[in-house]
Amino acid sequence: GDDTRGWGPPSIEIGEDSFSSYYLSCNRNKRSLALDIAKPEGAEIIRKLAVEADIVVENFKTGTLERYGLGYADLKAINPGLIYCSITGFGQTGPYAARGGYDFLIQGMGGLMSVTGEGPDAPVKVGVPVIDLFTGLYATIAMQAALRHRDKTGAGQHIDCALLDTAVGILSNQAMNWLVGQKVPKPMGNAHPNVVPYRTFAAKDGHVIVAIGSDSQFAAFCDVLERPDLRAREEFDGNTGRNLNRVELEAELENEIGQRNSAELLAAMDVAGVPGGPINTIDAVFADAHVQARGMLQEFGGEEDPLSLVRFPPVMSGSPATLRRRPPALGADGRGVLTEMGLTEDQIESLAAAGIVQLGRTG
Repeated sequence: GDDTRGWGPPSIEIGEDSFSSYYLSCNRNKRSLALDIAKPEGAEIIRKLAVEADIVVENFKTGTLERYGLGYADLKAINPGLIYCSITGFGQTGPYAARGGYDFLIQGMGGLMSVTGEGPDAPVKVGVPVIDLFTGLYATIAMQAALRHRDKTGAGQHIDCALLDTAVGILSNQAMNWLVGQKVPKPMGNAHPNVVPYRTFAAKDGHVIVAIGSDSQFAAFCDVLERPDLRAREEFDGNTGRNLNRVELEAELENEIGQRNSAELLAAMDVAGVPGGPINTIDAVFADAHVQARGMLQEFGGEEDPLSLVRFPPVMSGSPATLRRRPPALGADGRGVLTEMGLTEDQIESLAAAGIVQLGRTG
């Protein structure tokens, strides 16, 4: 089955099924068909589904599905227009291709942890599985591009997505800092390697974020702090000057901000058009008036089985995203899917008795 179902606590119980919060976070709007592909009959069901499919997405180690006759070449032979997306730790080629990969591992190997945290002696991973998430987004973009290509040519294709490739890709400006400057980037805590001031500062009652992205914003911030002398100083003129003299400038700002109440400072910054904000805990995020106004929390189910989920972020005017199905129990939709494929009730029960298909409590 799917190991993430048991990645709790916390978990919720619905009927006789347990769902971890991790599983609930990424399995809405899906149907679950649980098959034993090591049995020929199970693999054959996958092949029959692939004949009609636009896209197949798989997350097995490189070479695994080929052993069951379910690799790209196998399925392309029966559906030339198929788009087949393989998501692995290290890709289909290269010396690490046979290895498994996890987000945490790849954050380290891909360089992200080397630029995250306060210093090289205390490496820190990002607090959410960003490599997994970005790989999913890159895979989605690639699949959409492949669909457009098929619209024009009729041909499908294989998409090879690797977590490590994603990690290298999202190094972005940090990669270019090294490629252009040949200086290995180091962790800088919450500071920005190129933009100053752009970091957290300690106010009297907590930390605030100051994100200055232009000279005009810096000038306005100096006025908020009642320190026009800072914007008048030649060494702080322009971002380059502020970057070269960041230690001296940030010391001045630390002293000024440390004497102020965070809410009052942020309110004054907002009036002046200076980007800044608090560091919210997760509960504070969902209590935020703007987050609530944007409807980022979606409620699903009835009084007997309520479920709160985070909505799909983009708001689309013509085809808004909908929450149609709650994350399913393992095999919950097996009976329905197999019936749609034309199997009879006796055939489905025979497959279940042989251990080829696992029928969930509603499947």
